[in-house]
Amino acid sequence: MTGSFFRASVAACALAFSFAGAAPAFAAEGNDTAWHATDQDRADALELLKELIAIPTYEGSGNMPQLIDVLQKRLVAAGFPEDAITRVAVPNGELTPTGLIVRYQGRNPEEQPVAFLAHMDVVGAVPANWETDPYEPVIKDGYLYGRGSQDNKFGVALLVSTFARLKREGWTPERDLLLAFAGDEETGMTTTRAIIANPLVSRAKFALNSDAGGGEIKADGTPVAFGMQAAEKTYATFFVSASNPGGHSSVPREDNAIYDLAHALIGIQALHFPVEFNDITRAMIEKSAQNSDEELSAALTTLLADPDNAEAQAVARRYPTVSKALWTTCVATMLDAGNAENALPQNATATVNCRIMPATSVESVRQKLVEAVGNPAVSVELGDEIPVESPVSPLRDDVFGPLQNALNVTYPGSKLEPVMSSGGTEGREYRSAGIPTYGAGSLGAVMPDDARAHGIDERIRVESYYKELDYWDHLIREIGE
Repeated sequence: MTGSFFRASVAACALAFSFAGAAPAFAAEGNDTAWHATDQDRADALELLKELIAIPTYEGSGNMPQLIDVLQKRLVAAGFPEDAITRVAVPNGELTPTGLIVRYQGRNPEEQPVAFLAHMDVVGAVPANWETDPYEPVIKDGYLYGRGSQDNKFGVALLVSTFARLKREGWTPERDLLLAFAGDEETGMTTTRAIIANPLVSRAKFALNSDAGGGEIKADGTPVAFGMQAAEKTYATFFVSASNPGGHSSVPREDNAIYDLAHALIGIQALHFPVEFNDITRAMIEKSAQNSDEELSAALTTLLADPDNAEAQAVARRYPTVSKALWTTCVATMLDAGNAENALPQNATATVNCRIMPATSVESVRQKLVEAVGNPAVSVELGDEIPVESPVSPLRDDVFGPLQNALNVTYPGSKLEPVMSSGGTEGREYRSAGIPTYGAGSLGAVMPDDARAHGIDERIRVESYYKELDYWDHLIREIGE
């Protein structure tokens, strides 16, 4: 994902617990009658994941067709007709990212389909920095190591394994079920948008994303918290720039592009956005208030009743892992200035990255930055990538219920909680297109050790991966029926 799986989802789970009456109520109990994977099922699914990891699919690798060949071969062998498998190629200069759509045909074509999302691409890795080769999967101490093991080839392997097994068993869903696998989620999401435009996918009732959601467990496997992502902040980057005629450094001018930019950044540092609540974040903050220390609990309780309370806001800002759910955030992340040590700078630019609440427009944030800069000679421009603004997906029984029921199979007694993530996934593209989308994974991670997506020695807990076979089987059956 563009924002790491565990940063965006699991961390949010640990902050959002009880949904305070806003979420549908479903029992968090075990299900003794559920299907459970056999040793052979587990071995087959693990072998597929290892095979996918061994095919590097970072941008420019050119290996995506090979990876799709592996998936197609397994699906066809299970009984899917060739015409149920569609490759979605999007020429993009020298690159041609390719996505994949698989149709599991149901009995009733009038029913709206449901799409299951994952992405087949990965970010690049520097082998010299890893303890193991990132593209040679290795199992060590109960973990499978390899690039994409966590983000997000495990989702691809689980969904394909489950679709293939259900097909071999002769199971037929009531509605069409779709696999929608992006080929460039980590970069431009051009395949995501092309997949959404496909007539099969565009009429989807909703989408379930394996690349979001998830849970935190202890090292002994005891569950801690699980979240269903139903909203994302909008990711937007702005360039704050000052310019100047420059000159020789031996003859300093009173006006200086670097100084102008520095003053602008001080203004942005002091900028605080207002508290904004939606159904999901209000519930997250209500429960955080119950589980926080005395100081933070009092501040959050005050903000729930009086969002404009400046003193409570100041306290909350000291706890950024919690307060990020309260408001839009903007922070300077990069600098570029000057061209020589003995020359006055002609240009100075700062990159400012913002994570914007779903109900707030990107342009309104830009205007706030302009006001904070307070200097008409310093420009604030949106970056090259156009942000995708997406709404909050509504909480609905026909989604939340099956997700909780599936969680009951793998982690009996655990309660699923809706969350908003500050990172980004392709779910924002689906929501923007009018398809409600939910982070539906339940992969158990031991935090913080397992937070390695995009990083060195990326890995996945093998036992958690096996549990996901049971989870997705139950979920797909219930959604399909």
